Amino acid sequence: MSLTRPDLASLPAYIPGRTVPGAVKLASNEVPYGPLPGVVEAIAEAAAGSHRYPDMGVVALREALAEAYRVDPARVVTGCGSVALAESLARTTCLGPQDEIVYAWRSFEAYPIITATAGAASVRVPNRPDHGHDLPAMAAAVSDRTRLVLVCNPNNPTGTALRRPELDAFLDAVPETVLVVIDEAYREFVTDPAVPDALQTYADRPNVVVLRTLSKAWGLAGLRVGFLVAQPAVAEAVRKVVTPFSTSAVAQSAALAALRQGDEMARRAALVVAERDRVAEALRHLLPGVPPTQANFVWLPLGAQAAPFAAVCEQNRVIVRAFAGDGVRVTIGTPEENDLFLAASAFGRDALGRDAAGLDHVPVNNTFGVG
Repeated sequence: MSLTRPDLASLPAYIPGRTVPGAVKLASNEVPYGPLPGVVEAIAEAAAGSHRYPDMGVVALREALAEAYRVDPARVVTGCGSVALAESLARTTCLGPQDEIVYAWRSFEAYPIITATAGAASVRVPNRPDHGHDLPAMAAAVSDRTRLVLVCNPNNPTGTALRRPELDAFLDAVPETVLVVIDEAYREFVTDPAVPDALQTYADRPNVVVLRTLSKAWGLAGLRVGFLVAQPAVAEAVRKVVTPFSTSAVAQSAALAALRQGDEMARRAALVVAERDRVAEALRHLLPGVPPTQANFVWLPLGAQAAPFAAVCEQNRVIVRAFAGDGVRVTIGTPEENDLFLAASAFGRDALGRDAAGLDHVPVNNTFGVG
């Protein structure tokens, strides 16, 4: 007899981006510029009191987030990254296999893991041919068993973003008895004005929860700070299932310091966006099907060639994230790192099995002597 749940044997493990000594890591959607000013000092100061438990209510940070995003602190819940809060939402809404969680696929790879660990049933809705969410199909997939719908905007790993008219229609179609989670982990990199800020546009709907994280643009990936904004009753319920003390004292102090650097965060995000646009344009000479992206990464829809392409990149000292059978996600790094990736991409021509002529036009500043 197994000592653990038998259904977990078929559950895929979450696969993080790898770090390889001597190689550039463009696999985990991290920002490349280091902590924001004041964060390291705040960490050091908080560490001196790390023999004490943190504030379990996370009062100061919740109030700072509420002020920054103009919401009531009672509606804010923090957690160990936004992924942990998504897991808490699944536990808050689902009781077992009779309950369903609807999400697009491919989307954030943690969604099926979260669903399975909550004991619920996954309902995966294929993305459109342009790699974006098929919201009408997702709305049609909602049944009387659906408890939660996960909408990733911009979508990880494809970078595609949903615009307001389609989101408006979707939210109007979903019953108010179903909780809709809009996961905006990459919101700070959005430049398309047609892509709505869910906190400003939808957070007042009774069945909408908005997820955000300080891991990406705010540069706190290693400290794990995420937050959600929901109606007070939903937020209170989520707080009951969040692991006690899961937002550490060091993480709380670092987050408060980071939030005081909003202008610097925006400046750095703009640098990433400029590089994102440059890299995406260069890659379209290689692969015309590269979709527009509103995140800090680009998606290469390489299908069966994803793993061979990633292997070629690794041979040329660049680590990207391959999703076998689907594509490759490439994080935007510094200009020098991005140039190294573009140069490595030229070596991927054979792995792609495509006419490589277009790669001759990829603009690369070949600083590293590759190619």
